[in-house]
Amino acid sequence: MKLVNIGFGNMVSAERVVAVVSPESAPIKRMVQEAKEKSNAIDCTFGRRTKAVLVLDTGSLVLSALLPETIAPRFSEEEETEKKEGGSP
Repeated sequence: MKLVNIGFGNMVSAERVVAVVSPESAPIKRMVQEAKEKSNAIDCTFGRRTKAVLVLDTGSLVLSALLPETIAPRFSEEEETEKKEGGSP
């Protein structure tokens, strides 16, 4: 299982993430609000402003205080590190 740092020491399973999106658009704001109402949102912002929303294959949302542009490259870094170490697929 590959874990990706999403800020403040919080990690998420790379295999579970479907999308990393900005919370600025109205549809994403609605998704976040609905997930909070259903207790299906995991807030990892430590009280800071939400700058990225990670959509998981389970339907849950993970809120992060890091920008999507900061988080997205970490997924490919994990793959590159594993290839260098000769890890299994």
